Amino acid sequence: MRTIFIITLTAFITFQSFGQSSETDSLSKSKISELKFMVGNWKGSGWMMGKEGKSNFEQTEKIHFKLDSTAILIEGMGKVNGKIVHNALAILTYNKTDNNYLFRSYLPSGQNAEFKAELIDNKLYWYPNNNVRYIIWLNENGQWYEKGEYKREENWTQFFEMTLDRVN
Repeated sequence: MRTIFIITLTAFITFQSFGQSSETDSLSKSKISELKFMVGNWKGSGWMMGKEGKSNFEQTEKIHFKLDSTAILIEGMGKVNGKIVHNALAILTYNKTDNNYLFRSYLPSGQNAEFKAELIDNKLYWYPNNNVRYIIWLNENGQWYEKGEYKREENWTQFFEMTLDRVN
């Protein structure tokens, strides 16, 4: 009898320690809701500078709230002449410890990384490193507008631009 009690108590403590809470994190949900302008299906075009100069591409973005709106799932696909040149998945969450957003990106090559992101004046900034930033916002026409810039000394120079229309 004593053995059964000890096993039952141990199982109870173990499940309580490792069990997941079903409650939604209200701070994370509130912060992620500030990015609702991104949610939807988008299609358009853009350009980027590369070794061979400026190249144009077609782009789609599928963006959805996940986990009771405490995360955003981003699926991006870019093509040049029908050939895939960009295929990425990202998860955007809120980091309560550092009081900023986290942008985790995944590529088919197996590469993945986590980047700091922040919302400034209704624009999402995310930083692959200290000298590169991407900025996403809705322009005056309600389109997704994104630009990428790199920093040389104290000046930011644009190397990427994308404009997408909502296609829900």
